[in-house]
Amino acid sequence: MMRKGPPEPPKPLHYADAKAKAMAYCAYQERSRQQLRDKLAEWGQEPEAIERMLTELEQENFFNEERFAIAYAGSKFRVKHWGRYKILQGLKQHRVPDTLQQKALREIDPEQYWEALLTLLDKKSKSTHDKDPYARKNKLVRYAISKGYEQDLVWDALKELEGDD
Repeated sequence: MMRKGPPEPPKPLHYADAKAKAMAYCAYQERSRQQLRDKLAEWGQEPEAIERMLTELEQENFFNEERFAIAYAGSKFRVKHWGRYKILQGLKQHRVPDTLQQKALREIDPEQYWEALLTLLDKKSKSTHDKDPYARKNKLVRYAISKGYEQDLVWDALKELEGDD
């Protein structure tokens, strides 16, 4: 009987093959430098080769950290209805530079952001069946904050929604 050990690591790709694969990886959707670095390491590339390839791919415009940051922030806001704090955390996890994080957040339209928060709270309010108004309000606040919205904005939005009743 043959003993099973840990699986053998995949054979490293040749530099040209890894670069071609990385080009396809970038063409599919916007990628961060860190995502690419991790993927190239997964494909068995040495650290020096990874850095050289990242420079080449950036010069050839296959990836652009600013483009990634703006696309990431916009899609997380539009699709997942995340607030600024949660988007910022995601950008930090991708190791996007602070200046690009701030630029990406500025791309979110403040009016759309406010409307998204109101919609989010209104929708959650309709699915929250708490009779105690204090407990109900706290649930709504905690929910919006967990989605990454700023606490002061959440309270202001709740006040506005209550005014509509």
